Amino acid sequence: MTIAKRLYALILSVVLGLAALAGFGIYQMDRVYTAASYATVNTVPSLLTLNEAFVPFAQMRTAVWQHMASKDAAGRAKLEAGIREARAAVGKALDQYEKEDITDEQDRALLAADRTVLLRYDEVRDKVLALSKAGELDAARDLLVQNQPIIKELVDALAAHHRYNANLAAKGAADGAAAAASARWIAIGLALAVTALVASMGLLLARRIAASLAGAIGVARTIADGDLSVQVRATSNDEVGQLMQAMADMSASLVRIVAEVRSGTDSIGTASGEIASGNLDLSARTEQQAGSLEETASAMEELTATVRQNADNARQAQQMAIGASDKAQRGGQVMGDVIRTMEAIDNSSNKIADIIGVIDGIAFQTNILALNAAVEAARAGEQGRGFAVVATEVRNLAHRSAAAAKEIKVLISDSVEQVEQGGKLVQQAGAAMTEVVDTVRGVTDIVSEISAASVEQSTGIEEINRAITQMDEVTQQNAALVEEAAAASQSLQEQAARLAGVVGAFKLAQGQAGAAPRAPAAPRPAPHKATLKLVATRPAGQARKAAPAAADSGDWDVF
Repeated sequence: MTIAKRLYALILSVVLGLAALAGFGIYQMDRVYTAASYATVNTVPSLLTLNEAFVPFAQMRTAVWQHMASKDAAGRAKLEAGIREARAAVGKALDQYEKEDITDEQDRALLAADRTVLLRYDEVRDKVLALSKAGELDAARDLLVQNQPIIKELVDALAAHHRYNANLAAKGAADGAAAAASARWIAIGLALAVTALVASMGLLLARRIAASLAGAIGVARTIADGDLSVQVRATSNDEVGQLMQAMADMSASLVRIVAEVRSGTDSIGTASGEIASGNLDLSARTEQQAGSLEETASAMEELTATVRQNADNARQAQQMAIGASDKAQRGGQVMGDVIRTMEAIDNSSNKIADIIGVIDGIAFQTNILALNAAVEAARAGEQGRGFAVVATEVRNLAHRSAAAAKEIKVLISDSVEQVEQGGKLVQQAGAAMTEVVDTVRGVTDIVSEISAASVEQSTGIEEINRAITQMDEVTQQNAALVEEAAAASQSLQEQAARLAGVVGAFKLAQGQAGAAPRAPAAPRPAPHKATLKLVATRPAGQARKAAPAAADSGDWDVF
């Protein structure tokens, strides 16, 4: 049985003993209450009711004597009314007693005797009142004296009835006292029995628990002293047995942990040695890398200056190309104006040629008219001779006009042809100028791209220069960290040695020692000094594409 079940049994026995004690106490309290309530509920009300009957009876007796002594009719009537009220009160009290306060048949018989004697008294009282009312006071007094035994019998009956209820009350009190005394002694006995039972069970349980815990304490002290070779066995299935089994499991776990810690300390010692060797190598490499970065930074500064000069030259070339483009565009505009002027001259020459044609036609018609006039003058004879002379002159003039018109037409035609040839040449020159403008514009765009690429290249190289400077700073910081890591690895090696000493304080059984430590690794050789190489500049067309990569190059990793 487990300790918990034993404790539960002990607690259950205590609870049952207390429950028995409480149940018996409640039973005895019920007995005492029954006895006390009998006196309170039955006898005391009965006594009060009998008193309520006896007091009006005494008042009624007194009123009868007063009636015989009174000589006033009104006073007698008042006394008679009081006698009737007193008699009604006596009857009401006896009726109430019969309804509520009768305890047993003896009590009922006593009540019947009270009523019987009361009826006999009523007859005597009525006769005495009748004689007193008639003025026969002596007869009334004699009759009342003669019937004194009936009055005494009624008084004795009420007194006996009162004593009977008083005796019942005394008996109830005695029964209550006896029940209380009995309950007291029985409660004391039960309390002693429960105490003895619980004490014996508690002592037995305490001894067994103490014996089991003593063994567990001895094992715990042995383990606390570092002796893990102790054999822990559980001899019971209770909580102490479970504790011993848990201590056995703990001992096995401690053995395994100590063995692993011993192996771990050896491994830590070996690893710390390797870390120290690696830190020394890393320190040398870091110093070499710092020197390489300094050379790289110097070369990048020179490259930055060169690229910056190229960017300035490209910017000046861009400005000159823009000026040339502007001048070429203005030359194109002038050639456009010349072409339009030549076209206007061509149109004017064509119009002049048309006018000369009209003049030639007029001269031809004038010549025909002059010929007709000469023919008509010849026909007229002498009368037409003067007219013929005029016609001849007009004809000559028409011939000269026609000849001049032909010469002018020839000249105009030659001029028109030359103007057409000049217009063609001007158009060719305009086309050539347009091509020149396009070429200059293309050259301007290329120079602009070269300038932008140079600016981007200069910006990228400056960023690379800053990054290299940061790398140089980080490398110097890494060198300091490597020295700190070397010191930390040395401290770790010392801590591992101390931990091995602490773990060595535990005593293990044979075959439970940890694995042998690994041999420390040989120091790695330092790398050769890096050689600085400059990378050729990429074409301008690729500079803009490489700009985002250069912008992202600000995220450098610490190595």
